[in-house]
Amino acid sequence: MSTFDGRVKEFPDIRIDYFRQSSDTRKPLAYFLSHVHSDHLHGLESCKSPFIYCSPATREILLRLEKYPHRMNFAKGILESRKQTYRHLSKLLKTIPLETPTTLELAPGRSIRVTLFDANHCVGAVMFLIEDDGNAILYTGDIRSELWWVNSLTHHPLLLPYAHLNGRKPLRQLDCLYLDTTFANNTNPYKHFAPKAEGMAELLGKVAKYPPSTVFYFDSWTFGYEDVWVALSSLLNRQIHLDRYRFMLYRALVTGGEPKAPEGPRLYGFLCGNHPQKGCLTESQTRLHSCEQGSGCEVFKQDFVRITPIISRHEGVEMAELGAGGGKGDLDQQHELEVDDTSAIGPLMSLCATKMQDQPHLLASVLEMLASMIRDPVSRIALDTAALHSTDLGVDRDDIAQLDKLPLDSLIPALAKLAEDSKAGHGGPAKRLESKVGEQGVAPVRTLPSRIVRSSHVSRVVM
Repeated sequence: MSTFDGRVKEFPDIRIDYFRQSSDTRKPLAYFLSHVHSDHLHGLESCKSPFIYCSPATREILLRLEKYPHRMNFAKGILESRKQTYRHLSKLLKTIPLETPTTLELAPGRSIRVTLFDANHCVGAVMFLIEDDGNAILYTGDIRSELWWVNSLTHHPLLLPYAHLNGRKPLRQLDCLYLDTTFANNTNPYKHFAPKAEGMAELLGKVAKYPPSTVFYFDSWTFGYEDVWVALSSLLNRQIHLDRYRFMLYRALVTGGEPKAPEGPRLYGFLCGNHPQKGCLTESQTRLHSCEQGSGCEVFKQDFVRITPIISRHEGVEMAELGAGGGKGDLDQQHELEVDDTSAIGPLMSLCATKMQDQPHLLASVLEMLASMIRDPVSRIALDTAALHSTDLGVDRDDIAQLDKLPLDSLIPALAKLAEDSKAGHGGPAKRLESKVGEQGVAPVRTLPSRIVRSSHVSRVVM
């Protein structure tokens, strides 16, 4: 979960993973994007300059991302063409190959050298080693810092000058390490995380106990579960069904010349001579699914075993996935009202005051909730689906996905319910609103047939 403001004191002319303009800082000469999780994209929708440097995989995925209402409306035929949120960045996004030192001229006579390294996080995710004649920093972004991975870094030829090996003093020293600290706290449950391989081994062991005809559905609401897909597909010798939107995102990793990410061929497939080789993903129906809820897949009309990842276990208690790492909602999202500009909250408060005059206590709760968003800014409000479906709205259920076309006052009942739940302690703004670092809500789980069982939990595969 990113709380980084993008500024690097050693290199004040650049910003990393934060793209909003600030009046108290000078305009950057270059941006850097570590990966496509939503909490690292702040301000990208309105970004017009300068260049944004990232990995090839991050560029391909970012240019194809669509917001939940847009892709649902396209799937239903409401929209005639896809609405890709970041397509306007096609000329700004510049790719740098991994593990390839690259000199970037920020201004005449002002250059830096940038090297990208895999971050062991999600497809396309990288760390940035940034150097000039006087400074050197390593920005990790989100990483899964397992021992084997850290050891591989200390032996990497491009990082050897900075490594302390066998008691030998490093030839160079980093001025600063900008480290992901999502779980850097003293709370007991977060002191230990099982290795990714251990979690996947547990999953495979449980899946192997089911009959050969069992249908499985794996919850993958963000990028970063690619290794789980590969492992499941290999064990059961079946491809995994994705909805078309997700499938095309991963297809983009292998279109054109060389694959944009090492994961590309094993996910989508490749040509061996003249013979096509299948990857682990498919648009065709199969008994393994990881498709988006709401996409109309037939799997949701039948019995299946649902696999839901968790973060870890502590003293026998499972810690649910609550968006740690910023991913929650990158693929599956619930309906939300965007409020990127806090100046828009004032008119919303005035409208609520007008429409809720006969409910002073509830109005006070709503106004306090909205005021808290100004004090602690959020980029969107996750709206309660049940409240949106309320007959008080006077809105057809099929129109709910088109929140940007709904009259603003029709959202007041949903805001009121959100405030009521907050006051009653059932969720509250911290759980029901996106936090200032960009968490998004997960799509509500539909009612499933009674025979469906929750088969397994795996340790969080991405951080």
